[in-house]
Amino acid sequence: MTAPARQRFDFESYVLLEADSSAKHEFLDGEVWAMAGGSPEHAALTMRVGRLLGNQLDGRPCQVYSSDLRIRVAATGLTTYPDVSVVCAQLELDPADPKRHTALNPSLLVEVLSPSTEAYDRGEKLAHYKLIASLGAIVLVAQDQRLVEVWERDGAGEWQQRAYREMERARLAALGCELPLADVYRDPLLG
Repeated sequence: MTAPARQRFDFESYVLLEADSSAKHEFLDGEVWAMAGGSPEHAALTMRVGRLLGNQLDGRPCQVYSSDLRIRVAATGLTTYPDVSVVCAQLELDPADPKRHTALNPSLLVEVLSPSTEAYDRGEKLAHYKLIASLGAIVLVAQDQRLVEVWERDGAGEWQQRAYREMERARLAALGCELPLADVYRDPLLG
């Protein structure tokens, strides 16, 4: 028995596919795959983190975006939809995207970890994100415990990781913000 043929896409074909799709897809090296749907807990954590960041960045030259903003890693071509993105500069759109819906220059990315995607988010996707030149911080938010991990570039451009637990305040030096875990995990839905 032969394996079914897989269709390969170029970036422009992927963008056109996304425009006509009700589901979101990731793209890398000609392959397209559907992103997993989120739970109520995932959605609540995503919105809470986005709101906390937005409140602190209000009046500053930064914009907080939902998972509707597509991000492309120019160095590798990975194209995906982080749970929360922050851009603290003029939004740079990918010239290869005729729809102009793909950003290239996030300052911070947030992924709320799901059981089905946690290994990917902590591994391969994190490695791709670290190659974005404009990126100063990556935040991983756990669902199954009060844990926020922050990856930030130091002065030498090296990535450093810090884990914040329970009632700590996750410091985001790259943006001059904090995420108080008491507020991130305050929603009764999240226990």
